[in-house]
Amino acid sequence: MRAYRLFMRLTVYYVAISAIVYAAVTLKPDLLEFLPLGGAESLLSGPAGDPFEAIEIGATSVSNFGESLIWLLIAVFGALLTIVPVSWTYMAIRNRDEYDQSLVETIIILPIAVTCIVIIVHNSLALAFSLAGIVGGVRFRNTLKSSGDALYILLAIGIGLSAGIGAMEIAVVMSLVFNYCFLVLWITDYGAKKGTHRYMRHTDKKPHPEKPLDVSASE
Repeated sequence: MRAYRLFMRLTVYYVAISAIVYAAVTLKPDLLEFLPLGGAESLLSGPAGDPFEAIEIGATSVSNFGESLIWLLIAVFGALLTIVPVSWTYMAIRNRDEYDQSLVETIIILPIAVTCIVIIVHNSLALAFSLAGIVGGVRFRNTLKSSGDALYILLAIGIGLSAGIGAMEIAVVMSLVFNYCFLVLWITDYGAKKGTHRYMRHTDKKPHPEKPLDVSASE
């Protein structure tokens, strides 16, 4: 029942967002120039002679402060709207004992931060190296409760990168495939064996019977 509700929630969400974007572009075609789309075509077309020239993609139609601000806001909110259903999947499949609210908050905020960082550095190699030095000087310590949780962090970074370089189509595909793939694995309980650790289920291990206390040994 929970899996069915999650499926319906994801499907309605993706259809509604697609319909809103389509209606907005139909009513105002000029808005299409500010959408962070088209980066996938530049990436898939292959690298240029200079390997660093291939990353020169993104807001090519921006010519003033107002247009750059609009593009940035759309990119950031696009990343946020794309990662929200991912958090629903995590909250649905994780059991209460291993649920981590801080991870949910992280996967929501991380794409926003990555999007802004990529926009800052993707036209400047010097800024990219500076950022690497700054991040290297800061230690992030967060122990994940399961190795599967790392997939959510990886996806959040990927969505942020896609939005930052103007390739929201990649972010949408990642979000769709990730969520529905996890949903199928959850429904089918793929790869599960009785008594083993399960990422999306409670472990079926039975507690060992307690041994009777040997009173004579203590006397």
